[in-house]
Amino acid sequence: MNFKNFSSALLASSVLGASVLGAVSAASAADVALTIESWRNDDLPIWQEKLIPAFEAANPGIKITFNPSTPTEYDAALGAKLDAGTAGDIITCRPFDKSLALYEKGQLSSLNDLEGMKNFSDVAKSAWQTDDGKTAFCVPVASVIHGFIYNKDAFEKVGVSVPKTEEEFFAVMEKIKADGNYIPMAMGTKDLWEAATMGYQNIGPTYWKGEEGRKALIAGTQKLTDADWVGPFKTLAKWKDYLGDGFEAQTYPDSQNLFTLGRAAVYPTGSWEISVFNPQVDFKMGAFPPPVRKDGDTCYISDHNDLGIGMNAKTKNPEAAAKFLNWVASDEFATIYANALPGFFSLSSNEIKLEDPLAAEMVGWRKDCKSTIRSTYQILSRGTPNLENETWIESANVINGTVTPEQAGEKLQKGLDSWYKPAK
Repeated sequence: MNFKNFSSALLASSVLGASVLGAVSAASAADVALTIESWRNDDLPIWQEKLIPAFEAANPGIKITFNPSTPTEYDAALGAKLDAGTAGDIITCRPFDKSLALYEKGQLSSLNDLEGMKNFSDVAKSAWQTDDGKTAFCVPVASVIHGFIYNKDAFEKVGVSVPKTEEEFFAVMEKIKADGNYIPMAMGTKDLWEAATMGYQNIGPTYWKGEEGRKALIAGTQKLTDADWVGPFKTLAKWKDYLGDGFEAQTYPDSQNLFTLGRAAVYPTGSWEISVFNPQVDFKMGAFPPPVRKDGDTCYISDHNDLGIGMNAKTKNPEAAAKFLNWVASDEFATIYANALPGFFSLSSNEIKLEDPLAAEMVGWRKDCKSTIRSTYQILSRGTPNLENETWIESANVINGTVTPEQAGEKLQKGLDSWYKPAK
């Protein structure tokens, strides 16, 4: 090739290259970029390696960035960004009042017209809707289920079976205690919240009949001094004999360690521990739901809403954001998320196949038990004294034996009455 021809070829090549680059740049410019605000910085690898690639592969032209904040700083940082108009398009939603406040300020969009919302029950949506239940503003993503995780090896060595009724439960506790090789239950009262979350809210729905009692308490047709609300305290008072020496000074991490080291046979807790415990234990784990009061009774579980995802009302890309939220409501998202975080269960009404056996066991309770949420989380903890925090204190006091179950119910109801007046 002579110089003239070479120059012509080089020029043609340059023009072609410029055209290709121009086309790529135009395509990139046409991409819609969505940013997700979240407090769950531990989930960054899951989003970057699994969730975002799955969505982008099926939705070319939409690019997702997961932008988490430090959990303790998220609420303040998100509020400042929303007020300044600099927040991302997609908002990870705390359950109940924090997200409701954002919606009431006009910062979260209504999702009533989002097709994917049909995949969720009223209980699933309850943490992200207005008090009257008419407007939903976040797609329900994950819940945690309360129950009891147990050491299968310990049960086998002691010769006990999984209890189904309260009578069987306490018989198992007695036998483990008599054996002497294991603390029957790993739970302390020093951190207060543990006594309420692992104790009162775990077994309580069996007494107040889940959603029936929870909604009646909000409506004012039931009170915390009623038998259905004092009953769980009476049962908790019996736990004292099975928690081991010094449980009053035992912290939440202490309880975790007692169980994972194989020193305790049963751990009253929630499914959030599964991914924590899996790499730590060298024994087989199983789980059982809160025992019913007598054989044949309906089983109830606290299937508590933990996380949702909504749309910034001021996003410049509402159509792309809606497409993303419909994907969040899909079985594909639910399957990826629930298997990446065993113990954080999809709130979808559709059955999601789980790979972790303990997670699959716990979520399977939904088939036989009625789901509810923690009784103090919706509406009833907006005032002072805060019912949620007061329930922590009284649950610990009852287990410690410093107040009676009846006194605990009376104090909680008096505090609630001081600021809460049920709607007519």
